[in-house]
Amino acid sequence: MATKPVVQEFLLSLSPPSLDDQRADEARLRQALAEKLEGREPGITLSVLRKLPALLRDSNFKIKARVAYDGRDFVVFDVLPPQDKTPLLGLGVDLGSTGVVLYLYDFLEGKTIRKHSFKNPQIPFGEDILNRLHYADRPQRRKEIHEVTLKALREETRKILSDFPEEALAYVALCGNTTMSHFFLNLETRYLYREPYIPAASWIDTLNLKELALPGHEEGFLFVFPNRGSYFGGDLLAGILAAGLHRREEISILIDVGTNAEVVLGNKEFLLATAGAAGPALEGGILACGMQAAPGAIERVRIDPETLKIELKTIGEEKPRGLCGSGVIDLLAQMFLAGLIDQRGKFLPERWPERFRTINGELAFILVPAEESATGKPIYVTQGEVKSIIRSKGAMYTILTVLCQSIGLDFKDIHRFYIAGSFGNYIDPEMAVLIGMLPDVPLERFVPLGNAAGKGTIEFLKNREAFSELKQILANLTYLEMNVRPEFMQLLTGALFLPHTDLSLFPNVARKVKLLKEH
Repeated sequence: MATKPVVQEFLLSLSPPSLDDQRADEARLRQALAEKLEGREPGITLSVLRKLPALLRDSNFKIKARVAYDGRDFVVFDVLPPQDKTPLLGLGVDLGSTGVVLYLYDFLEGKTIRKHSFKNPQIPFGEDILNRLHYADRPQRRKEIHEVTLKALREETRKILSDFPEEALAYVALCGNTTMSHFFLNLETRYLYREPYIPAASWIDTLNLKELALPGHEEGFLFVFPNRGSYFGGDLLAGILAAGLHRREEISILIDVGTNAEVVLGNKEFLLATAGAAGPALEGGILACGMQAAPGAIERVRIDPETLKIELKTIGEEKPRGLCGSGVIDLLAQMFLAGLIDQRGKFLPERWPERFRTINGELAFILVPAEESATGKPIYVTQGEVKSIIRSKGAMYTILTVLCQSIGLDFKDIHRFYIAGSFGNYIDPEMAVLIGMLPDVPLERFVPLGNAAGKGTIEFLKNREAFSELKQILANLTYLEMNVRPEFMQLLTGALFLPHTDLSLFPNVARKVKLLKEH
Protein backbone atom coordinates (compact mmCIF):
# COMPACT_ATOMS: atom_id res chain seq x y z
CA MET A 1 0.00 0.00 0.00
CA ALA A 2 1.33 3.42 -0.96
CA THR A 3 2.36 5.59 1.95
CA LYS A 4 1.18 9.14 2.44
CA PRO A 5 3.83 11.76 3.19
CA VAL A 6 3.74 14.25 6.04
CA VAL A 7 3.12 17.01 3.48
CA GLN A 8 0.69 16.83 0.58
CA GLU A 9 -0.55 19.22 -2.08
CA PHE A 10 -4.16 19.08 -3.26
CA LEU A 11 -5.61 20.75 -6.35
CA LEU A 12 -9.10 21.85 -5.38
CA SER A 13 -12.06 23.22 -7.27
CA LEU A 14 -14.44 24.73 -4.72
CA SER A 15 -18.04 25.66 -5.33
CA PRO A 16 -18.43 29.47 -5.27
CA PRO A 17 -20.62 30.98 -2.56
CA SER A 18 -24.18 32.09 -3.26
CA LEU A 19 -27.23 33.23 -1.37
CA ASP A 20 -28.02 29.53 -1.00
CA ASP A 21 -24.49 28.66 0.14
CA GLN A 22 -23.14 31.25 2.53
CA ARG A 23 -20.43 29.14 4.10
CA ALA A 24 -17.28 31.02 5.03
CA ASP A 25 -14.30 30.62 2.74
CA GLU A 26 -12.50 28.78 5.54
CA ALA A 27 -15.37 26.29 5.97
CA ARG A 28 -15.51 25.71 2.22
CA LEU A 29 -11.79 24.86 2.19
CA ARG A 30 -11.90 22.77 5.34
CA GLN A 31 -14.81 20.64 4.15
CA ALA A 32 -13.31 20.08 0.69
CA LEU A 33 -10.09 18.85 2.25
CA ALA A 34 -11.87 16.60 4.75
CA GLU A 35 -12.95 14.44 1.80
CA LYS A 36 -9.28 13.86 0.98
CA LEU A 37 -8.07 13.45 4.56
CA GLU A 38 -10.05 10.43 5.71
CA GLY A 39 -12.92 12.62 6.88
CA ARG A 40 -10.74 14.74 9.17
CA GLU A 41 -11.12 18.48 8.86
CA PRO A 42 -7.72 20.20 8.96
CA GLY A 43 -6.63 23.17 10.96
CA ILE A 44 -5.83 26.33 9.01
CA THR A 45 -3.08 28.80 9.83
CA LEU A 46 -3.78 32.50 10.24
CA SER A 47 -1.59 33.35 7.25
CA VAL A 48 -3.77 31.11 5.06
CA LEU A 49 -6.97 32.65 6.41
CA ARG A 50 -5.65 36.09 5.46
CA LYS A 51 -4.78 35.24 1.87
CA LEU A 52 -7.60 32.79 1.12
CA PRO A 53 -10.51 35.15 0.23
CA ALA A 54 -8.67 37.12 -2.45
CA LEU A 55 -6.94 34.03 -3.85
CA LEU A 56 -10.22 32.13 -4.24
CA ARG A 57 -11.83 34.93 -6.18
CA ASP A 58 -8.76 35.70 -8.28
CA SER A 59 -8.46 32.05 -9.34
CA ASN A 60 -12.16 31.31 -9.88
CA PHE A 61 -12.23 29.15 -6.73
CA LYS A 62 -9.55 26.80 -8.03
CA ILE A 63 -6.53 26.59 -5.71
CA LYS A 64 -3.70 24.40 -4.53
CA ALA A 65 -3.77 23.66 -0.81
CA ARG A 66 -0.65 22.47 0.99
CA VAL A 67 -1.38 20.36 4.05
CA ALA A 68 1.00 19.00 6.68
CA TYR A 69 0.53 16.43 9.42
CA ASP A 70 2.10 17.30 12.76
CA GLY A 71 1.45 14.01 14.54
CA ARG A 72 -1.92 15.07 15.89
CA ASP A 73 -3.69 17.15 13.27
CA PHE A 74 -3.65 18.08 9.63
CA VAL A 75 -2.83 21.74 9.06
CA VAL A 76 -3.31 23.83 5.92
CA PHE A 77 -0.17 25.96 5.94
CA ASP A 78 -0.33 27.47 2.44
CA VAL A 79 -2.68 28.04 -0.48
CA LEU A 80 -1.51 28.88 -3.98
CA PRO A 81 -2.93 29.65 -7.43
CA PRO A 82 -3.55 26.48 -9.46
CA GLN A 83 -0.78 27.34 -11.91
CA ASP A 84 1.84 27.87 -9.19
CA LYS A 85 4.96 25.72 -9.64
CA THR A 86 6.72 26.37 -6.32
CA PRO A 87 8.48 23.12 -5.30
CA LEU A 88 7.41 21.34 -2.13
CA LEU A 89 10.41 20.11 -0.19
CA GLY A 90 11.38 18.32 3.00
CA LEU A 91 14.75 18.05 4.69
CA GLY A 92 16.11 15.04 6.55
CA VAL A 93 18.92 15.85 8.99
CA ASP A 94 21.23 13.29 10.58
CA LEU A 95 22.91 15.32 13.31
CA GLY A 96 25.87 13.10 14.15
CA SER A 97 28.39 13.96 16.83
CA THR A 98 31.18 14.09 14.22
CA GLY A 99 29.41 14.81 10.95
CA VAL A 100 26.03 16.09 9.80
CA VAL A 101 24.25 14.80 6.70
CA LEU A 102 21.36 16.59 4.98
CA TYR A 103 18.92 14.99 2.54
CA LEU A 104 16.63 17.15 0.42
CA TYR A 105 13.35 15.40 -0.37
CA ASP A 106 10.88 16.40 -3.08
CA PHE A 107 7.33 15.69 -1.86
CA LEU A 108 5.82 16.17 -5.32
CA GLU A 109 8.27 13.81 -7.03
CA GLY A 110 8.44 11.42 -4.08
CA LYS A 111 12.22 11.13 -4.04
CA THR A 112 15.43 12.40 -2.48
CA ILE A 113 17.01 14.90 -4.84
CA ARG A 114 20.12 16.16 -3.03
CA LYS A 115 22.55 15.13 -0.31
CA HIS A 116 25.02 17.33 1.53
CA SER A 117 27.34 16.75 4.49
CA PHE A 118 29.53 18.84 6.76
CA LYS A 119 31.50 18.51 9.98
CA ASN A 120 29.67 18.98 13.24
CA PRO A 121 30.62 22.50 14.42
CA GLN A 122 30.54 21.34 18.05
CA ILE A 123 33.87 19.51 17.75
CA PRO A 124 35.93 22.47 19.11
CA PHE A 125 33.95 22.10 22.37
CA GLY A 126 35.13 18.50 22.71
CA GLU A 127 36.10 15.62 20.45
CA ASP A 128 33.77 13.30 22.31
CA ILE A 129 30.29 13.87 23.67
CA LEU A 130 31.25 13.65 27.33
CA ASN A 131 33.69 16.55 26.97
CA ARG A 132 30.97 18.64 25.36
CA LEU A 133 28.55 17.77 28.14
CA HIS A 134 31.08 18.86 30.75
CA TYR A 135 31.65 22.12 28.86
CA ALA A 136 27.88 22.70 28.70
CA ASP A 137 27.43 22.45 32.47
CA ARG A 138 26.77 26.19 32.57
CA PRO A 139 23.65 27.42 30.75
CA GLN A 140 25.59 30.09 28.85
CA ARG A 141 28.04 27.52 27.54
CA ARG A 142 25.23 25.18 26.55
CA LYS A 143 23.63 28.07 24.69
CA GLU A 144 26.96 28.65 22.95
CA ILE A 145 26.99 25.07 21.62
CA HIS A 146 23.33 25.42 20.65
CA GLU A 147 23.92 28.63 18.70
CA VAL A 148 26.98 27.28 16.89
CA THR A 149 24.97 24.21 15.88
CA LEU A 150 22.03 26.26 14.64
CA LYS A 151 24.22 28.73 12.77
CA ALA A 152 25.91 25.92 10.86
CA LEU A 153 22.61 24.18 10.12
CA ARG A 154 21.09 27.40 8.79
CA GLU A 155 24.07 28.01 6.51
CA GLU A 156 24.26 24.44 5.23
CA THR A 157 20.49 24.24 4.71
CA ARG A 158 20.70 27.30 2.48
CA LYS A 159 23.52 25.61 0.57
CA ILE A 160 21.51 22.47 -0.13
CA LEU A 161 18.46 24.55 -1.08
CA SER A 162 20.70 26.51 -3.44
CA ASP A 163 18.47 27.63 -6.31
CA PHE A 164 15.21 26.64 -4.59
CA PRO A 165 13.22 29.38 -2.81
CA GLU A 166 13.35 29.04 0.97
CA GLU A 167 9.56 28.94 1.21
CA ALA A 168 9.65 25.65 -0.72
CA LEU A 169 11.02 23.92 2.40
CA ALA A 170 7.95 22.84 4.34
CA TYR A 171 9.13 20.15 6.76
CA VAL A 172 12.38 19.22 8.51
CA ALA A 173 12.91 15.87 10.25
CA LEU A 174 16.02 15.77 12.43
CA CYS A 175 17.57 12.85 14.28
CA GLY A 176 20.60 12.61 16.51
CA ASN A 177 21.67 10.96 19.71
CA THR A 178 20.04 12.28 22.86
CA THR A 179 22.84 14.76 23.56
CA MET A 180 22.80 16.11 20.01
CA SER A 181 19.04 16.70 20.03
CA HIS A 182 19.29 18.41 23.42
CA PHE A 183 22.07 20.73 22.21
CA PHE A 184 20.09 21.45 19.05
CA LEU A 185 17.04 22.54 21.07
CA ASN A 186 19.06 24.09 23.93
CA LEU A 187 17.51 21.71 26.45
CA GLU A 188 19.10 21.05 29.83
CA THR A 189 21.97 18.56 29.45
CA ARG A 190 23.44 18.43 32.97
CA TYR A 191 21.37 15.43 33.98
CA LEU A 192 22.11 13.36 30.89
CA TYR A 193 25.43 12.13 32.26
CA ARG A 194 24.70 12.15 35.99
CA GLU A 195 22.87 9.30 37.68
CA PRO A 196 20.12 8.39 37.04
CA TYR A 197 20.80 9.87 33.53
CA ILE A 198 17.53 11.66 32.77
CA PRO A 199 16.86 13.60 29.54
CA ALA A 200 14.88 16.84 29.65
CA ALA A 201 12.46 15.37 27.11
CA SER A 202 11.96 12.08 25.31
CA TRP A 203 9.12 13.01 22.96
CA ILE A 204 9.10 16.52 21.52
CA ASP A 205 5.95 17.71 19.81
CA THR A 206 6.31 19.01 16.27
CA LEU A 207 7.72 22.53 16.25
CA ASN A 208 7.61 25.45 13.83
CA LEU A 209 10.78 26.19 11.86
CA LYS A 210 10.65 29.83 12.89
CA GLU A 211 10.96 28.84 16.58
CA LEU A 212 14.61 28.09 15.79
CA ALA A 213 14.90 30.62 12.95
CA LEU A 214 15.63 27.86 10.46
CA PRO A 215 15.30 28.52 6.72
CA GLY A 216 12.03 27.42 5.20
CA HIS A 217 8.38 28.29 4.86
CA GLU A 218 7.12 30.77 7.43
CA GLU A 219 4.70 28.10 8.67
CA GLY A 220 7.16 25.22 8.15
CA PHE A 221 7.35 22.25 10.50
CA LEU A 222 10.21 20.70 12.47
CA PHE A 223 10.16 17.20 13.94
CA VAL A 224 12.98 16.06 16.21
CA PHE A 225 13.13 12.30 16.63
CA PRO A 226 12.41 11.08 20.17
CA ASN A 227 14.80 9.21 22.43
CA ARG A 228 14.54 6.41 24.94
CA GLY A 229 16.84 7.83 27.57
CA SER A 230 20.34 9.25 27.63
CA TYR A 231 22.00 6.44 25.73
CA PHE A 232 19.33 5.49 23.20
CA GLY A 233 18.80 8.41 20.88
CA GLY A 234 16.67 9.42 17.95
CA ASP A 235 19.38 8.37 15.50
CA LEU A 236 18.92 4.73 16.49
CA LEU A 237 15.14 5.07 16.40
CA ALA A 238 15.49 6.48 12.89
CA GLY A 239 17.64 3.47 12.03
CA ILE A 240 14.96 1.08 13.27
CA LEU A 241 12.42 2.97 11.16
CA ALA A 242 14.66 2.64 8.09
CA ALA A 243 15.38 -1.07 8.63
CA GLY A 244 11.73 -1.80 9.35
CA LEU A 245 12.46 -4.26 12.17
CA HIS A 246 9.25 -3.20 13.89
CA ARG A 247 7.10 -4.15 10.89
CA ARG A 248 8.32 -7.70 10.36
CA GLU A 249 7.24 -11.10 11.63
CA GLU A 250 10.80 -12.42 11.31
CA ILE A 251 13.38 -11.55 13.94
CA SER A 252 16.24 -9.39 12.65
CA ILE A 253 19.17 -7.46 14.07
CA LEU A 254 20.24 -3.88 13.35
CA ILE A 255 23.93 -3.13 13.98
CA ASP A 256 25.11 0.48 13.93
CA VAL A 257 28.83 0.89 14.47
CA GLY A 258 29.95 4.38 15.44
CA THR A 259 31.64 5.66 18.56
CA ASN A 260 29.84 2.75 20.21
CA ALA A 261 28.30 -0.33 18.67
CA GLU A 262 24.54 -0.05 19.02
CA VAL A 263 22.49 -3.17 18.40
CA VAL A 264 18.74 -3.77 18.21
CA LEU A 265 17.17 -7.23 18.03
CA GLY A 266 13.50 -7.83 17.39
CA ASN A 267 10.42 -7.79 15.21
CA LYS A 268 6.89 -6.36 15.30
CA GLU A 269 6.27 -7.89 18.74
CA PHE A 270 9.36 -6.77 20.66
CA LEU A 271 12.62 -4.83 20.36
CA LEU A 272 15.65 -5.44 22.55
CA ALA A 273 18.50 -2.94 22.37
CA THR A 274 21.95 -2.51 23.81
CA ALA A 275 25.18 -0.63 23.23
CA GLY A 276 28.82 -1.30 23.92
CA ALA A 277 32.28 0.15 23.36
CA ALA A 278 33.09 -1.75 20.17
CA GLY A 279 33.16 1.11 17.73
CA PRO A 280 36.32 3.23 17.50
CA ALA A 281 38.82 0.55 16.46
CA LEU A 282 36.38 -0.99 13.99
CA GLU A 283 35.90 2.43 12.37
CA GLY A 284 39.63 3.07 12.25
CA GLY A 285 39.12 5.68 14.95
CA ILE A 286 42.04 4.77 17.22
CA LEU A 287 44.57 3.76 14.58
CA ALA A 288 47.51 6.02 13.79
CA CYS A 289 46.66 5.56 10.11
CA GLY A 290 42.90 5.35 10.59
CA MET A 291 40.48 7.74 8.91
CA GLN A 292 36.81 8.15 8.13
CA ALA A 293 35.27 6.65 5.01
CA ALA A 294 36.34 9.42 2.62
CA PRO A 295 38.22 9.65 -0.70
CA GLY A 296 41.60 7.96 -0.37
CA ALA A 297 40.51 5.68 2.48
CA ILE A 298 41.48 2.05 1.95
CA GLU A 299 38.21 0.12 1.96
CA ARG A 300 39.37 -3.23 0.54
CA VAL A 301 42.52 -5.25 1.20
CA ARG A 302 43.50 -8.55 -0.39
CA ILE A 303 46.76 -10.40 0.34
CA ASP A 304 47.55 -13.48 -1.72
CA PRO A 305 48.32 -16.26 0.81
CA GLU A 306 51.00 -17.71 -1.49
CA THR A 307 52.72 -14.76 -3.16
CA LEU A 308 51.81 -12.16 -0.47
CA LYS A 309 50.91 -9.75 -3.27
CA ILE A 310 48.78 -6.93 -1.87
CA GLU A 311 45.80 -5.48 -3.73
CA LEU A 312 44.02 -2.40 -2.40
CA LYS A 313 40.85 -0.53 -3.25
CA THR A 314 40.35 3.02 -2.05
CA ILE A 315 37.23 5.15 -1.91
CA GLY A 316 37.15 7.30 -5.03
CA GLU A 317 40.04 5.24 -6.44
CA GLU A 318 42.48 7.86 -5.14
CA LYS A 319 45.97 7.21 -3.81
CA PRO A 320 45.72 5.67 -0.33
CA ARG A 321 45.62 8.07 2.62
CA GLY A 322 44.67 5.76 5.47
CA LEU A 323 42.43 2.93 6.62
CA CYS A 324 38.69 3.24 7.19
CA GLY A 325 36.65 0.69 9.13
CA SER A 326 36.06 -1.80 6.33
CA GLY A 327 39.74 -1.63 5.39
CA VAL A 328 40.72 -2.37 8.98
CA ILE A 329 38.54 -5.49 9.03
CA ASP A 330 39.81 -6.62 5.63
CA LEU A 331 43.42 -6.10 6.68
CA LEU A 332 43.05 -8.17 9.84
CA ALA A 333 41.29 -10.99 7.97
CA GLN A 334 43.83 -11.01 5.15
CA MET A 335 46.83 -10.95 7.50
CA PHE A 336 45.31 -13.92 9.33
CA LEU A 337 44.70 -15.90 6.13
CA ALA A 338 48.19 -15.08 4.84
CA GLY A 339 49.86 -16.26 8.05
CA LEU A 340 51.11 -12.78 9.01
CA ILE A 341 49.36 -12.98 12.39
CA ASP A 342 48.35 -15.97 14.48
CA GLN A 343 45.00 -16.74 16.07
CA ARG A 344 45.81 -14.43 18.99
CA GLY A 345 46.66 -11.57 16.63
CA LYS A 346 50.40 -11.82 17.32
CA PHE A 347 52.57 -10.63 14.46
CA LEU A 348 54.62 -13.28 12.64
CA PRO A 349 57.35 -11.09 11.10
CA GLU A 350 59.41 -14.04 9.90
CA ARG A 351 56.70 -14.62 7.26
CA TRP A 352 57.55 -11.33 5.49
CA PRO A 353 60.47 -9.59 7.26
CA GLU A 354 60.75 -6.62 4.88
CA ARG A 355 57.16 -5.53 5.62
CA PHE A 356 57.62 -5.37 9.39
CA ARG A 357 59.31 -2.39 10.98
CA THR A 358 59.57 -0.78 14.39
CA ILE A 359 57.71 2.56 14.46
CA ASN A 360 57.74 4.69 17.61
CA GLY A 361 59.10 1.75 19.55
CA GLU A 362 56.40 -0.69 18.41
CA LEU A 363 56.41 -3.41 15.78
CA ALA A 364 54.26 -2.46 12.77
CA PHE A 365 53.14 -4.07 9.53
CA ILE A 366 53.61 -1.75 6.54
CA LEU A 367 50.58 -2.02 4.28
CA VAL A 368 51.50 0.89 1.98
CA PRO A 369 55.11 2.12 1.72
CA ALA A 370 55.64 5.87 2.02
CA GLU A 371 56.39 6.31 -1.68
CA GLU A 372 53.03 4.77 -2.64
CA SER A 373 50.78 6.75 -0.29
CA ALA A 374 49.10 10.09 -0.93
CA THR A 375 50.68 11.59 2.19
CA GLY A 376 54.25 10.49 1.54
CA LYS A 377 54.12 8.53 4.79
CA PRO A 378 53.69 4.78 5.23
CA ILE A 379 50.27 3.37 6.06
CA TYR A 380 50.67 0.74 8.74
CA VAL A 381 49.10 -1.08 11.64
CA THR A 382 50.93 -1.76 14.90
CA GLN A 383 50.84 -4.80 17.14
CA GLY A 384 49.00 -2.81 19.80
CA GLU A 385 46.42 -1.63 17.27
CA VAL A 386 45.78 -5.20 16.14
CA LYS A 387 45.11 -6.15 19.75
CA SER A 388 42.65 -3.23 20.04
CA ILE A 389 40.87 -4.29 16.84
CA ILE A 390 40.56 -7.83 18.19
CA ARG A 391 39.13 -6.50 21.47
CA SER A 392 36.60 -4.43 19.53
CA LYS A 393 35.58 -7.24 17.20
CA GLY A 394 35.36 -9.58 20.19
CA ALA A 395 33.11 -7.13 22.01
CA MET A 396 30.90 -6.82 18.92
CA TYR A 397 30.48 -10.59 18.61
CA THR A 398 29.87 -10.96 22.33
CA ILE A 399 27.23 -8.21 22.34
CA LEU A 400 25.39 -10.07 19.57
CA THR A 401 25.74 -13.37 21.42
CA VAL A 402 24.49 -12.06 24.77
CA LEU A 403 21.59 -10.24 23.13
CA CYS A 404 20.42 -13.40 21.37
CA GLN A 405 21.00 -15.70 24.33
CA SER A 406 19.10 -13.37 26.67
CA ILE A 407 15.87 -14.39 24.94
CA GLY A 408 16.86 -17.95 24.07
CA LEU A 409 17.78 -17.40 20.43
CA ASP A 410 20.62 -18.68 18.29
CA PHE A 411 22.16 -16.84 15.34
CA LYS A 412 20.44 -19.28 12.98
CA ASP A 413 17.11 -17.84 14.20
CA ILE A 414 17.99 -14.37 12.89
CA HIS A 415 16.42 -13.59 9.52
CA ARG A 416 18.54 -10.56 8.61
CA PHE A 417 21.53 -8.66 9.99
CA TYR A 418 21.25 -5.00 8.95
CA ILE A 419 24.62 -3.22 9.04
CA ALA A 420 24.25 0.56 9.38
CA GLY A 421 26.49 3.62 9.32
CA SER A 422 29.24 4.54 6.86
CA PHE A 423 30.80 1.35 8.20
CA GLY A 424 27.88 -0.59 6.73
CA ASN A 425 28.34 1.01 3.32
CA TYR A 426 31.72 -0.57 2.74
CA ILE A 427 32.06 -3.58 5.04
CA ASP A 428 32.62 -6.98 3.43
CA PRO A 429 30.57 -9.36 5.62
CA GLU A 430 32.76 -12.30 4.62
CA MET A 431 35.83 -10.57 6.08
CA ALA A 432 33.91 -9.61 9.24
CA VAL A 433 32.93 -13.26 9.69
CA LEU A 434 36.51 -14.39 9.06
CA ILE A 435 37.81 -12.39 12.02
CA GLY A 436 34.89 -13.41 14.23
CA MET A 437 33.20 -10.04 14.41
CA LEU A 438 29.94 -11.24 12.86
CA PRO A 439 28.46 -14.73 13.20
CA ASP A 440 29.11 -17.47 10.67
CA VAL A 441 25.73 -17.48 8.90
CA PRO A 442 24.90 -17.41 5.17
CA LEU A 443 26.29 -14.16 3.76
CA GLU A 444 23.00 -13.23 2.10
CA ARG A 445 21.58 -12.57 5.56
CA PHE A 446 23.80 -9.49 5.90
CA VAL A 447 22.18 -6.36 4.48
CA PRO A 448 24.15 -3.08 4.24
CA LEU A 449 21.94 -0.13 5.10
CA GLY A 450 24.37 2.75 4.74
CA ASN A 451 23.30 5.77 6.76
CA ALA A 452 20.26 4.21 8.41
CA ALA A 453 19.65 7.28 10.58
CA GLY A 454 19.51 9.56 7.54
CA LYS A 455 17.32 7.09 5.69
CA GLY A 456 15.03 7.03 8.71
CA THR A 457 14.44 10.77 8.44
CA ILE A 458 13.43 10.33 4.79
CA GLU A 459 11.21 7.40 5.74
CA PHE A 460 9.53 9.75 8.21
CA LEU A 461 8.94 12.43 5.56
CA LYS A 462 7.56 9.84 3.15
CA ASN A 463 5.13 8.26 5.57
CA ARG A 464 2.99 10.10 8.09
CA GLU A 465 2.31 6.78 9.81
CA ALA A 466 5.88 7.13 11.11
CA PHE A 467 4.50 9.11 14.06
CA SER A 468 2.52 6.12 15.30
CA GLU A 469 5.30 3.72 14.31
CA LEU A 470 7.80 5.61 16.46
CA LYS A 471 5.42 5.41 19.40
CA GLN A 472 5.04 1.69 18.76
CA ILE A 473 8.84 1.29 18.66
CA LEU A 474 9.21 3.14 21.96
CA ALA A 475 6.48 1.03 23.56
CA ASN A 476 8.06 -2.23 22.38
CA LEU A 477 11.64 -1.30 23.21
CA THR A 478 13.58 -2.76 26.13
CA TYR A 479 17.14 -1.68 26.86
CA LEU A 480 19.61 -4.35 28.01
CA GLU A 481 22.52 -2.95 30.02
CA MET A 482 25.50 -4.96 28.79
CA ASN A 483 27.87 -3.80 31.56
CA VAL A 484 25.90 -5.61 34.25
CA ARG A 485 25.62 -8.92 32.40
CA PRO A 486 28.09 -11.35 34.05
CA GLU A 487 28.10 -13.61 30.99
CA PHE A 488 29.46 -10.79 28.83
CA MET A 489 32.98 -10.96 30.27
CA GLN A 490 32.88 -14.75 30.35
CA LEU A 491 31.94 -14.98 26.67
CA LEU A 492 34.26 -12.15 25.64
CA THR A 493 37.34 -14.17 26.59
CA GLY A 494 36.71 -16.71 23.84
CA ALA A 495 36.02 -14.00 21.28
CA LEU A 496 39.46 -12.41 21.72
CA PHE A 497 40.92 -14.81 19.16
CA LEU A 498 40.65 -15.11 15.37
CA PRO A 499 37.91 -15.97 14.79
CA HIS A 500 37.22 -17.54 18.22
CA THR A 501 38.58 -20.17 20.59
CA ASP A 502 35.55 -22.33 19.76
CA LEU A 503 35.91 -22.98 16.04
CA SER A 504 32.66 -24.97 16.02
CA LEU A 505 30.97 -21.55 16.09
CA PHE A 506 32.72 -20.69 12.81
CA PRO A 507 32.64 -23.88 10.71
CA ASN A 508 33.01 -22.12 7.36
CA VAL A 509 35.99 -20.10 8.56
CA ALA A 510 37.58 -23.22 10.06
CA ARG A 511 37.23 -25.05 6.73
CA LYS A 512 38.74 -22.14 4.81
CA VAL A 513 41.74 -21.85 7.14
CA LYS A 514 42.28 -25.62 7.04
CA LEU A 515 42.24 -25.65 3.23
CA LEU A 516 44.79 -22.83 3.10
CA LYS A 517 47.10 -24.65 5.49
CA GLU A 518 46.82 -27.88 3.51
CA HIS A 519 47.46 -26.02 0.28
